[in-house]
Amino acid sequence: MGEQAAQHGGEPAAEVTLDIHRPHSARMYDFFLGGTTNFEPDRVAAAQALAVFPNAPVAAHANRAFMHRSARMLAERGITQFLDIGTGIPTSPNLHEIAQAVDPACRVVYADNDPIVLVHAQALLRSSREGRTAYIQADVRDPEHVLDAVEKTEVLDLDRPVALSMNALLHFVPDGDGAHEIAQVLKDRLRAPGSALVVSHFTPDFAPQDAARAARVYREAGTVVQARSRAEFARFFTGWDLLEPGIVSTPRWRPDAESSRTVVSDADASCYGAVAVRP
Repeated sequence: MGEQAAQHGGEPAAEVTLDIHRPHSARMYDFFLGGTTNFEPDRVAAAQALAVFPNAPVAAHANRAFMHRSARMLAERGITQFLDIGTGIPTSPNLHEIAQAVDPACRVVYADNDPIVLVHAQALLRSSREGRTAYIQADVRDPEHVLDAVEKTEVLDLDRPVALSMNALLHFVPDGDGAHEIAQVLKDRLRAPGSALVVSHFTPDFAPQDAARAARVYREAGTVVQARSRAEFARFFTGWDLLEPGIVSTPRWRPDAESSRTVVSDADASCYGAVAVRP
């Protein structure tokens, strides 16, 4: 088994305190994926979301499949370093399993601010013998801290190409918290040409009424969700070159034989996905 490193925002590990009495977006997402790391409040909130957006499980699986395809494609392009922010509760295959299946020497750092991910972080540290993985507990709203913590792991070299993955994350960062500014800070620190940015994001463009109702359910459960239009989504990639097919719904992004077996409409997914590289 390859080298492993567990970091927690660059600080010594603290006691994990979970609030299982309030719904959490990561545990609701786990429920939609058919996972078991969720509690009664999460299931109640998820049921309320399903009542207004019944295709939430389809959207979750489409997003997960987009992550798999984009990671595989970037590894096939020769990228061997990945930073996954907003990792969520581990669901195999995780990003490092996809990338290391292409090149066992790939290195991956995972980052999340949810303490429950830390509880399950061991699943994120099962690297190939040739590669390496690490997990840090950090919040994307402090991007400089995230990247400083990444550098402390010594797993990634930010002067070499890095693929930054933020799947189903930035719609939980409203404009008031500077979502686009956060993305720019992260992009600026990935200095090497050929670095990549992978983002999937909830949008109202395909089913505006359903999207509004789903956002309201999350807000009432204590989590702000900001669905963004195609133009707002495109701003995350400013200055970088979009790879084909550009900005499309997640099931339309380079579908493979497996994903093509399930017909998922744009409205079902209600999520954009795209990959861009630093010129």
